Amino acid sequence: MLPFSAVRRGGLTGVGAMDLLAQYSDDDGSAGQDAVAAAPSMKIDAAPEVHTAGLTLALDNKVVRQGEQASYQDPTTRVVYQNFRYEEMYAPSAGPTSVHDPTGLNAGQRNHPLGYMEKTHISDFNFNKEYTSFHTTGSGQHPSEKRTVTLSSPTESRRPAKLARTTPGPSEPPAAEQVDEEEEEEDPFEWRGSKTPWQERAEQATEYTEEQKKILREREEKDKAEAAEQKRDVEQAREDKSFFHGKSERDYAGRSWVEPPKHLKKENDHCYVPKRLIHTWSGHSKCVQAIRFFPGTGHLLLSAGMDTKIKIWDVSTTRKCMRSYLGHGKAVRDICFSNDGRKFLSTGYDRNLKLWDTETGQVIRTLSSGKALAYCVKFNPDDDKQNMVLAGCSDKKIYQFDTDSGEIVQEYSEHMGAVNSITFVDENRRFVSSSDDKSLRVWDFGIPVQIKYIADPSMHSMPSVAAHPNGNFIVGQSLDNTIQILSTKDRFKMNHKRVFRGHNSAGYACQVNFSPDGRFVISGDAEGRCFFWDWKSSRVFRKLRCHQGACMGVEWHPLETSKVATCGYDGLIKYYD
Repeated sequence: MLPFSAVRRGGLTGVGAMDLLAQYSDDDGSAGQDAVAAAPSMKIDAAPEVHTAGLTLALDNKVVRQGEQASYQDPTTRVVYQNFRYEEMYAPSAGPTSVHDPTGLNAGQRNHPLGYMEKTHISDFNFNKEYTSFHTTGSGQHPSEKRTVTLSSPTESRRPAKLARTTPGPSEPPAAEQVDEEEEEEDPFEWRGSKTPWQERAEQATEYTEEQKKILREREEKDKAEAAEQKRDVEQAREDKSFFHGKSERDYAGRSWVEPPKHLKKENDHCYVPKRLIHTWSGHSKCVQAIRFFPGTGHLLLSAGMDTKIKIWDVSTTRKCMRSYLGHGKAVRDICFSNDGRKFLSTGYDRNLKLWDTETGQVIRTLSSGKALAYCVKFNPDDDKQNMVLAGCSDKKIYQFDTDSGEIVQEYSEHMGAVNSITFVDENRRFVSSSDDKSLRVWDFGIPVQIKYIADPSMHSMPSVAAHPNGNFIVGQSLDNTIQILSTKDRFKMNHKRVFRGHNSAGYACQVNFSPDGRFVISGDAEGRCFFWDWKSSRVFRKLRCHQGACMGVEWHPLETSKVATCGYDGLIKYYD
């Protein structure tokens, strides 16, 4: 039986037709004899030889096409029982084609110096798996035959190829051993228990003269002295230091320089957006990462820089640097005042948390969670819990320290990324943490079990979070150039209808904050601008060009309600009114 698609109308007659019919005859040759007898009297249309070698090969000789499972035929088959498609009949032959063949489909196509190379169906994973298995265990699957190739030992891979033994596959009969052990060639590089000349020379005892011994002793003593001096220098560099830059630490009445002036009083509860620059502080040599006003009065401004320095500035009178705190070996990441302002916390990239005395500049205690880097630190706002400190770290945990003992008393470990911010809500009974895992989690203070998990496929990471003065809302600086609002009432819920837009904060941990009366939202952006939004309408009220580089921190003065301080990548701190 001939396939319909394989029949071609040629002009074959006579002997040519008889030869073709003879090739397609049955085993007994009866059909061929009948065709030969009828050949002189009739014209016969015959089909040429059917070639199925052009079909693409698969592992199981099967392929699924458009929901149907079709079996590929053996190329040596004389009779086929299905009609092949046009693209299958004119498919290229299996295997690489010669570039020099003028009749090949890939004639003249060169993608390699040696000719044309085609990709095989084997994946990179399977190739690496077989390659590693063959070079480590000495066995692997043969690339073209259904059998496993094994070596007697891993060291045999360096021997000639004739020493490799092959294990017959399931379809092959077991063959006799082809290589005699007596005829195996010894590998000159294989270690067989004897020592090499180099090993023997190394084991020989070397005798030094008295002069050589003296020189060696002097060199060892010199190296030890240099190492001890270097270690001493490193320890001195890590010592906690502080320098006072003012005229006197106490005034004529014996009051400390930390005490707020008596003339500072809050005259107006209504906040106004500043318009002009009134002062610039330039004491840091690198980016200023964070700034904090003195709690309650704001007569002092604390700043943390990437130059490992912490400085405090006078805001109300002289506007000079009052004290520098040097204790971190690397850049300072975050700072936080206690409720009375007499102490403050700092964390840096040296993986240490330091509790400082604001007035004297001494380090009260150094806290550490091991290898984790603390990205944010926060005092408990309650007056009776000022010894409790929370630190969000890079190891996906929040550590609760007791500054009296310096020990970790609690761990909050539910996040799946580094913790970026900690914000107390609900009268300081709970706190909200944000993380690189693009989620917000709500915790009860002291209980290491989350009570609310806030996440959405459209959410981005929020490196900075601030609470509204009325305590009912918090806002988060999202890395999609928006500021999101979250309600902190009975159900913590995101408000997607009200979003603050207009600035460019993607890629930077720009601080977000509120005015003391809650009427304005303030934030820096990556282009050095400071944005002011109206809280009720969510519209941009004003924007100021502040810094050359990103504007990282913004703080509203707690008493003088029309003044704002900003810091940025240019190492400057600017004061606006």
